[in-house]
Amino acid sequence: MEPGRVGGEALDKTEQDFRFLLACLAEVLDESGDGAVARALHAPGLVGPEVDPERLIQAQGIAFQLLRLAEENAMAQARRHARREGRGAGESGAWEQQLRRLRDGGLSPDALAHLLGSVRVEPVLTAHPTEAKRQTVLEHHRALYLLLVERENSMFTPDEQADIRARIKTVLECLWRTGEIFLEKPDLASERRHVLHFLRHVFPDALPAVRARLAQAWRVEGLDPLVLAEAGGGPRLSFGSWVGGDRDGHPLVTAQVTAETLAELRAAALDLHRERLKAAAVRLSLSDRFYPPPPALAGHVARGAALLGAAGQAALARNPGETVRQALSLMLARLPDTPSPAPYAGPADLDADLAVLEEALHLLGAGRLAHEVIGPVRDGVRVFGFHLACLDIRQNSRVHEEALADLMTRAHLDGAGFLAADASGRLALLEAELASSRPFLHEAARESLGPAAQGVVSCLQVVAREIRAHGPGALGALIVSMTRSAGDVLGVYLLAREAGLLHEEDGEGVCPLPVVPLLETIDDLENGPAILDAVLRHPLVRRSLRFQAQRAGLAQPVQQVMIGYSDSNKDGGLWASRWGLHRAQEALARVGETHGVRVRFFHGRGGSISRGAGPTHRFLRALPASAVGGDLRLTEQGEVVAQKYANRITAVHNLELLMAGTAAASAAPALAEGAPLHVLAPVMDRVATLSRAAYEALVHAPGFVAFFEGATPLDAIEMARIGSRPVRRSGARTLADLRAIPWVFAWSQARFFLSGWHGVGSALAELEREAPGDHARLVAAVFDWAPLHHVISSVATSVAMADPPLMRAYAGLVADASVREPFLRRIEEEHHRTREALEAIYGGPLARTRPRVQRALALRQPALEALHHRQVDLLGRWREARGAGEEARAGALEARLLLTVNAIAGGLGATG
Repeated sequence: MEPGRVGGEALDKTEQDFRFLLACLAEVLDESGDGAVARALHAPGLVGPEVDPERLIQAQGIAFQLLRLAEENAMAQARRHARREGRGAGESGAWEQQLRRLRDGGLSPDALAHLLGSVRVEPVLTAHPTEAKRQTVLEHHRALYLLLVERENSMFTPDEQADIRARIKTVLECLWRTGEIFLEKPDLASERRHVLHFLRHVFPDALPAVRARLAQAWRVEGLDPLVLAEAGGGPRLSFGSWVGGDRDGHPLVTAQVTAETLAELRAAALDLHRERLKAAAVRLSLSDRFYPPPPALAGHVARGAALLGAAGQAALARNPGETVRQALSLMLARLPDTPSPAPYAGPADLDADLAVLEEALHLLGAGRLAHEVIGPVRDGVRVFGFHLACLDIRQNSRVHEEALADLMTRAHLDGAGFLAADASGRLALLEAELASSRPFLHEAARESLGPAAQGVVSCLQVVAREIRAHGPGALGALIVSMTRSAGDVLGVYLLAREAGLLHEEDGEGVCPLPVVPLLETIDDLENGPAILDAVLRHPLVRRSLRFQAQRAGLAQPVQQVMIGYSDSNKDGGLWASRWGLHRAQEALARVGETHGVRVRFFHGRGGSISRGAGPTHRFLRALPASAVGGDLRLTEQGEVVAQKYANRITAVHNLELLMAGTAAASAAPALAEGAPLHVLAPVMDRVATLSRAAYEALVHAPGFVAFFEGATPLDAIEMARIGSRPVRRSGARTLADLRAIPWVFAWSQARFFLSGWHGVGSALAELEREAPGDHARLVAAVFDWAPLHHVISSVATSVAMADPPLMRAYAGLVADASVREPFLRRIEEEHHRTREALEAIYGGPLARTRPRVQRALALRQPALEALHHRQVDLLGRWREARGAGEEARAGALEARLLLTVNAIAGGLGATG
């Protein structure tokens, strides 16, 4: 929620624009016959009986979205204003600031350009936490944002501004008349369409502006553009997706869904390139009469036409005397989804043809056209390929175990013994099997497999067919959720063998795709180095990594490791999670070095602070110096995708933060080479241990689950039709089975935000009591040491967003006072301790020392408070009706209740 360093003027503009939008909404409501709702918007705590509560809730939810749009636009305009005045280097995380810091750190322009050229950034879009807003509603929000930006044009006349205002009201009326909640749970096809929208329409359109921002900052810093261009022009960007490939606890993701997803991604990518090639042909109407084509281009076109036969002659005939257009027409005729006798084998071939055309334009003296027209087309081909985004395949380690046991049993091996064995016993069985290249079963024998084996093998068979047909470009990684041992990783190689995914290279088997352990709990993160060491010792793994590196043209093998921010936080609280992730990355990187392998970290961040979210530049600065290496892969989950990338201006800014921050973090090892372990690391270890103990003492206490389920709207969240994925992994009513998403979502709805701060106050108080010197050193380093600052600022924001009076109101829903009062007292006391500890660190009340967070909350608090009390009332009556079996009354209350869930999520800016 923190607006960032956009200055006080941005906050003032936010309030000004929000008042304007709210006035427009009030007029729309009044004109639509909802004047009472319009008046209640301005006094949410004083609602008369004439106001329809459901309509008011919807209006408040819309108002929160308008506030977010106003904030988004205000920050964008503040950034523009700062750059106009030459203050871009003061903008946190922006290219100007990062380039200046790198130059100050001793990098020459050449070294800096080569560093940028070596950087790779890959956001991976996922469907969870589930987006709480309908796709239609998101489209209305995008339209409103564009109109807000249009209002910034000072050249418009009063009549033109009045027209914009009228169009804003039209969109607001559409929004008002559109239901906010899903009538049915969205299916995978709709989630796929949502992700495809960003991949097909938003990111391709943002890409030229992303490149332009770096070029602009490079010039502002007085650097030669030619130096940057000769080094590759800046970081490489690519995209990944989990939608249609993430099977973990998601029974609807079948092999057929995965195959359909791969086909849709490929079709959308080819459609993108066709559209851009046609647009380039329209613009490049160069006449051979005035600009005779260079011989190299003329020969290239002639050879291309001959290769295509009749189709090639037809392409030439469409544009006689225009060789440049003919070249583009031939490229269109060779796209793989056309009936071409010589389709492109891959995107590299298309890029090579574009390079010939680009060079010809330079020879004709048309360098501007080469740069402005062909350059973006080439960039799009390199970024999106013929697959748009790499699809990851994820499954839980337990499902893999069940699949292997089934296969073993049907092959007359001891499948039951495999399941019953400990980790070392399973590893021995796996290693013995991996020594053989024969599958467990013949194809015909697999028809009667159980659901686990059938699901895993059929999905991997789809992957194998995709690679045989189109190469590996469309696939990302095979990710193993809840990796607990090396056997969890090696088992996937065995399943790949069964599906025909392994293939021979120089007479030995290799896997063409990375098999990636996902370390999610704190214990798994601590065990991660030993797991990785055992995995990297296996011959099949080493062969596969070498093969993958050679195919990608890498100098060193790369083992990807995914680290989970969500479950580690749910497991042990925020401090223990963040510091455990930091320590794990350092240790895992050292294991990789020992084996001559670079570890590529994949950061599984969520949309809330408890799940790893927060300001991008702080997150990147806080990463261990050894853990970046010019390569950032991270998830962008659910609603975060819309918040960061729905609008082109915001999308460009957020991609800039990722790329600039990765470049700066990647330079850290060179600038701090030989630096010892930070002196405060042992103190951080101690605070992590203490905070985890305090957190676990609460969440594992007898009766806590009953308190949690009563004092939060978890049951309403489970009923909400906001995503296709179940909120529990296997359906068991246990805390362990509950996903981290609804865990965090429920606490945020009830304004506890418990997973973002609980345990920290007790830990810091004990540290100050038992080791005052260490405590003093920790406090002194908060704003100088990035990992510590990242943790402290995250805890401080979570504490500020928690609201003790509202916590007590929700706790009142717990009927059993013997459960309610002890837990509520413990939570309130810990919140008070944590706030006191933070105020000692910040040197005063958080409202004064962190004013941006406070001001953002203050704008929302009156309406939020009214909504929370409405939700508490509805939740109590809904539960009562369900308990009494009054289905009709419960159904009517449920619709209103789910509206409050959406509205509060909109006000707070997050679900889970």
